[in-house]
Amino acid sequence: MSVDEFQSLRVLIANEREERLETTTAMVAAMGHEVIARELEVAEVAAATAEALPDVALVGLGDSTQHALDLIARIVQEAACPVIAILESNDPAFVSEAAKRGIFAYVSAGDRAELQSALDIVLRRFGEFHSLEGAFGRRAMTERAKGILMERHGVEEREAFELLRSHSRHTGRKLIEVAEAVATSHLLLPAPAKPEPEG
Repeated sequence: MSVDEFQSLRVLIANEREERLETTTAMVAAMGHEVIARELEVAEVAAATAEALPDVALVGLGDSTQHALDLIARIVQEAACPVIAILESNDPAFVSEAAKRGIFAYVSAGDRAELQSALDIVLRRFGEFHSLEGAFGRRAMTERAKGILMERHGVEEREAFELLRSHSRHTGRKLIEVAEAVATSHLLLPAPAKPEPEG
């Protein structure tokens, strides 16, 4: 998926330096994207991100490296969107620290072509990341449902999976939907009967 397919993106821009905030905002708007939030303070950026739900966030490195890192950390914490760092100059130490906090890319300030390329790559990678994350989540849900069925029916793992698959086919529902139904409703069902003691 390319940026062209996304058409106009909703972009949050954060930078502690007002003039850099203005420059980046003008460049992003000229690229045809919508700037939905411009924030300077770390305390404000989390709320702005949660409220605005941007497609991507751009964080500029201003006077304080720590301020920019804190902005990145807050946005990554709050948002289901990728973060791109914008650097005035080459700064490997900052890039390393920013990567630990979750940036997807970094670009040079004022380079429109580089930013356009970064947006294209980052949005594609972010989509792949969430697909992978979703796959892990689906697998975990299926494993949980199998465990519940093994306990309730006293069956082995393979039989529990066959129960899920059979019900999926019979009802025309996806396997993950059946697994979610088992996992979310099993607490409403009675516990399995314990065998009567002999004697």
